[in-house]
Amino acid sequence: MSKKCELTGVSPLKGNNVSHANNKTKRRFLPNLKKVKFKSEILKRNIRLNVSKSALKTVDFKGGLDKFLRSAKNKNLSNRVKKLKVFIASKS
Repeated sequence: MSKKCELTGVSPLKGNNVSHANNKTKRRFLPNLKKVKFKSEILKRNIRLNVSKSALKTVDFKGGLDKFLRSAKNKNLSNRVKKLKVFIASKS
């Protein structure tokens, strides 16, 4: 399973743990990913995606997956979600 959000493209960042003595060790900042089922009203089926918590809040704010995908840019989306976006655009 890739540690990348399928809707926003958020992926792990690199950084350092810094101790009180200013010792630096490498670490990764992982995104807060959840497996979520979205209901697409246009396609009339459930879609399961690996999504960050912030993207989930954005989808709710926009009014659902269908409306979010209409306004989303293709460069951030995964290949699977790009295909869904094309299906949704053709059906509506």
